[in-house]
Amino acid sequence: MTMSGGCKCGRVRYELRGEPIRTGLCHCEACRKDSGSAFSFFGIWPRAAVTLSGELGGWRSRAGLDRFCPHCGSSLFCFDEGSDEIEIKLGTLDGGPSRFAPGYELWTIRREHWLEPLGTAEQHEHDRPKPAG
Repeated sequence: MTMSGGCKCGRVRYELRGEPIRTGLCHCEACRKDSGSAFSFFGIWPRAAVTLSGELGGWRSRAGLDRFCPHCGSSLFCFDEGSDEIEIKLGTLDGGPSRFAPGYELWTIRREHWLEPLGTAEQHEHDRPKPAG
C-alpha cells in the first residue's frame, strides 16, 4: 500500500509505503501548539518507507527535530537525522487520516477534561515507556 500527503501549498510532498509501526494521539503542550488544536494525531513509519521532496524547515522539540514547510508553515514530520523512524502528522495525508485509529494516547495528564479517553488505546500520563533491552 502506498499513501501520499504534503503541506498546504504543495511545495513539500511525501510518499509512505506500507502500514505504520504505531499510531497515537499526544496531548502535550508542544503538540497542542504545533497542531493548533487540543492534541496531535500521528503515525510512526520506518524511515526507509518514506520518500520526502521539497524544502523543509525545522526546530528542536523534546521529541526530535520537528519539520515544517518554510513557505506555508504546515507541520509535517518529526525525525532526527540518522533515526530509523519518522513521525508523520496524519492530518497531512491526502484524503485525511480516517483509515487509522490511535493505538495509544500520550500526556493524558494534559488531556482536556471534556475529552474522554479512547477505550481502545493504551493510556500514558507522559511519554510511552522505552522498550526494554
